[in-house]
Amino acid sequence: MFTKLCRPVASISFRTVKCFCKPRQLNKYYNIIARANCSASSSFLCDKNVIFVAGLGDIGLDTSKELLKRDLKNLVILDRIDKPELVCELKELNPKTKVTFMPYDVTVPIAESKKLLKKIFDKLKCVDILINGAGILDDHKIEATIAVNYTGLVNTTTAIMDFWDIRKGGPGGILCNIGSVTGFNAITQVPVYSGSKAAVVNFTRSLAKLAHITGVTAYTVNPGITRTSLVAKFNSWLDVEPDVAELLLEHPTQSTKECAASFVKAIEKNKNGGLWFLDQGTLENIKWRKYWDPCI
Repeated sequence: MFTKLCRPVASISFRTVKCFCKPRQLNKYYNIIARANCSASSSFLCDKNVIFVAGLGDIGLDTSKELLKRDLKNLVILDRIDKPELVCELKELNPKTKVTFMPYDVTVPIAESKKLLKKIFDKLKCVDILINGAGILDDHKIEATIAVNYTGLVNTTTAIMDFWDIRKGGPGGILCNIGSVTGFNAITQVPVYSGSKAAVVNFTRSLAKLAHITGVTAYTVNPGITRTSLVAKFNSWLDVEPDVAELLLEHPTQSTKECAASFVKAIEKNKNGGLWFLDQGTLENIKWRKYWDPCI
């Protein structure tokens, strides 16, 4: 809609609209004008408020940089990594976007997540997109893998529903969860990691089908083998393959920049229920085959 409005509306000012609109219409038309002033290529993300959990990690940092090219209104990064120099670098990339960093550990109790999100909502008034990106890869750390990769993602998602759920008077929202290709084709030597990502895929697909009830749409982005610190060295389950990292990296890989470019393209497509496969600079929406349906 707004792409079509870009050219004809971009030249209209808020002052002009004020002359012919009733007071209750002003906010509506102001938002249209603000979005119309965005370029057509980036109109979806322009002026959006985005929370990015783990936005300073390997894929996260390059994705944050890619997001900033889209003229967001606010980018709030929640991360356990506290690197002020990276935050300063992001702030300098696009003065139009306000970048804020807040420390966050996804393994905290859900009540703590809600408190942090309340601070953000009190400040921004609205949040359009939540990106859940925290993850670890080490099958020696079974409890931590499940806590970070799955439980933390579920808790953060559940916490934001207090502010988004239309049944509670919320406006709805967009949820982007980072999965992995292992979520639908496991690396058998790391079954704990693969299982946690399969859980993310199924959790997110369920949320997508509940969008008509909650007002919250959801999809996953699932990177292929990406050259990050996670895959440089990691442990297999019960040491079934001590050289699993080296063997994995013998396969074709992608850079974090390639992954980030596809990542943001998936966000711009904004497809509820999307199962996006990001590999070697390509983006594909995987068609999930249904073998069984609960019919409820």
